[in-house]
Amino acid sequence: MKKLVYSLMLLGFLTVSLRAQATMEPYKSIAIISVDANGINLDNVAMANLIRFELEKVQKFEVLDKYDVEAKVKERDIDVNHAFGKSALIDIGRKIKADYMLSGSVQRYGSKLIFILRLIDVQKEKITRSDVQEYIYDEDYLQLMSKVSIASLLDLEVDAELKAKLTNVEIPVITEGQTLRLNGPRFGMQVINGRLADRLAAPESQGGYNSPNFSTVFAYQQEVQYVSSGEFQALLEIIGSVNAIETKYASPSLTLLNGFRYGGWEIGFGPVFRFNRTAEGYYDAEGDWNMGPLPENSNYELIRNIDKRGDLGLTTGLIVAAGYTFRSGHINFPVNIYYSQVPTFDSHVVGFMLGFNIARSRK
Repeated sequence: MKKLVYSLMLLGFLTVSLRAQATMEPYKSIAIISVDANGINLDNVAMANLIRFELEKVQKFEVLDKYDVEAKVKERDIDVNHAFGKSALIDIGRKIKADYMLSGSVQRYGSKLIFILRLIDVQKEKITRSDVQEYIYDEDYLQLMSKVSIASLLDLEVDAELKAKLTNVEIPVITEGQTLRLNGPRFGMQVINGRLADRLAAPESQGGYNSPNFSTVFAYQQEVQYVSSGEFQALLEIIGSVNAIETKYASPSLTLLNGFRYGGWEIGFGPVFRFNRTAEGYYDAEGDWNMGPLPENSNYELIRNIDKRGDLGLTTGLIVAAGYTFRSGHINFPVNIYYSQVPTFDSHVVGFMLGFNIARSRK
């Protein structure tokens, strides 16, 4: 019985030792000195450094230190900008004592980027693996492209969703370095009620505009994000607009919204500043508007109202808006509804806005 126990213990010890020895077995060394880069902003060496960084992350090889490689290359007077062929790379690999050499090319063809990587076995003097990938042309994602190409070359697991986005122009690439920005033009309609609507519909002889209580809105939105984490964003939205240009009551406005956005949904609130022609006056017993001071011994109330005969001035109000952003490829389509109170004229405004812009990376 004791012999059996000792035998089992010895077998277990040998198994653990063999596993530890296998685990501690050194990686094969690999070097990358240059990549033929054409049509992109990175040069050959910079592109090679980017691929080297992704190669080191997979931890499948002992990646030779770039400074050691540069020193050996310089010592042997090797021109890395012309060392792309198999024979030249095998010769360099022997001189710098590398087991493998990694090389390839990154070239732009119109709206495509072609990634070609080749793994060369220095001792066997042959290309053991090669990989070719086509990506959409967007240099903001060169590192992600390098990551996918390295994984494909070494038969590692590839993020299928990420690869699809990098190769399909219809699917925008959204990463942690990119947030939704909706700067761009807006257009829509608004409906006005209350005393303001009455003054717009009043005849011009009474200082009105003889216009309906609904109008178009043309605007431009600029965003300033002050918090961004994942899909959540807090931002200041600055919206300049021109309202009712198709009527005689065309007027500009400026809106400042404190907005919150999550998963495409958003809500915002803030002040709106409107520029209107207004005047002081009163409504008489018949309900007609009269511009000017109150008659003596009258019980009428002196108020400020919209009047085209008055002076251009600034009025304020509060606006609350909510909306959702639809996406089609790289294009965003924000849709918003809003409500605004106009306390100066005891009125309310309800409207909707549409817009569009191109999805861009955060710089």
